[in-house]
Amino acid sequence: MNSIIPMDPEVQASTHYGFFDLYDRNSFKQPARTTWIDGWKIEYMAIARPDTLHMTPMVIIGGAFQNFNSYKYCVEQLFDAGPIVLIDLPSMGANQQITNVDTGLSAGTLELEDLAGMLGTWLDIVDLPKVAVLGMSLGSVVASCLAHQRPELIDRMILMGVMQKTRKSWRMLLEESLHLMKEQRMDEFGQAVILYLVNHAKMDLTRMSPTAKRLFFRQMAEFTATEQERYEINCSRLLRLTDVPIPECDVLVACGQYDSFTLPYENASFALQCPNMQFAMIANADHVPQLQRRKETMNLFATYLRGESIQNAEGIIPMTREQMLKIDRRAEARVTVQQPFTQLTHRHSAVKFSTEIIDVNYFGILLQMEDAAQAGQASDMPRDLALHLEDENGAFVIECLIFETADSQIRALFKHGSFDVAERLLQFVQHQHELMHIQEAV
Repeated sequence: MNSIIPMDPEVQASTHYGFFDLYDRNSFKQPARTTWIDGWKIEYMAIARPDTLHMTPMVIIGGAFQNFNSYKYCVEQLFDAGPIVLIDLPSMGANQQITNVDTGLSAGTLELEDLAGMLGTWLDIVDLPKVAVLGMSLGSVVASCLAHQRPELIDRMILMGVMQKTRKSWRMLLEESLHLMKEQRMDEFGQAVILYLVNHAKMDLTRMSPTAKRLFFRQMAEFTATEQERYEINCSRLLRLTDVPIPECDVLVACGQYDSFTLPYENASFALQCPNMQFAMIANADHVPQLQRRKETMNLFATYLRGESIQNAEGIIPMTREQMLKIDRRAEARVTVQQPFTQLTHRHSAVKFSTEIIDVNYFGILLQMEDAAQAGQASDMPRDLALHLEDENGAFVIECLIFETADSQIRALFKHGSFDVAERLLQFVQHQHELMHIQEAV
């Protein structure tokens, strides 16, 4: 096989008119177009509306789980800002390639920087010398790396759900999802992934539909062996990530107002380092605004890409540098509980510890152990202990990830591998919050 094989002869065209297909209602029923680069497969769609075909193309790099159909209801608004390229790099999106056809190498050997380099090469092959880039979640890292490696290619950029350095709690949750998958606890895995990406504590505001949530869960829980391998590859790439380069180009950094996966302050901190940036939150959305606030999110993107002011965009919270510096690091306030004494038990053995709840929220808990020795013993079992709680319906337990130990105190994250337990915990925390306010009032 030759080192570079554009499978579609249209990619040799020197104008947008030859490269882009005109969009119609059947566009998403067509198979992806393909380019091979050194044994790696790139899949893409290139679609446009005639009246904006002359504008700068935008390349959309999605997260780990999006396929082209994920954007079916998004692109019509974005066409106002120009033609669109949807792209799946090896092992990302719907691209199932996990092995190089020439060398036999695993796609796991490709770091996110390598994928960005491959994307830059592909843009050269298809003769797109200047593009806007939209990177979401995992795709935001690839986009940032591309801007760093090939700044001459980038007209402007949108990053959504981005952070420069990964925080420990975020890495622990990703690692836990990998443990669940390797243990083939796939129902828990599917629920856990959604509960990490979607802020269950704010679903009354984000209004993610039960149908969307259920479909998302089935997609995760029914992963094939190849999809499980791709998940592990993409998680491992993120876990190895140490630093995301800061783009010098004109960039819009956006996030959901209640994003609990890449926190608003992390997105803002990234944006503050960009010399030519704008920052905005999508109101009443979390890590997946394109599902919860599609109209507002796509209108924000199209407005920015057209070079217009985003200040009055509907459903958007634009922020100044001063406001960005004041964003709270904590997603949810912590509350005290009325009956703080409880226990931690081991999920596989008879080991148990008495403990006292200092404070709690939907995402985690601070516990007081009997002494430092007991805290040390508990921290030696970082993913095997479950906290016992009680509400008006009786006792329930939730598994924990021990995050930090200081003297006789331990801080833990909740695993959230069950929709039912997550909802029960949320109600428990809300009830304790109400009781705390009543007590304060008295």
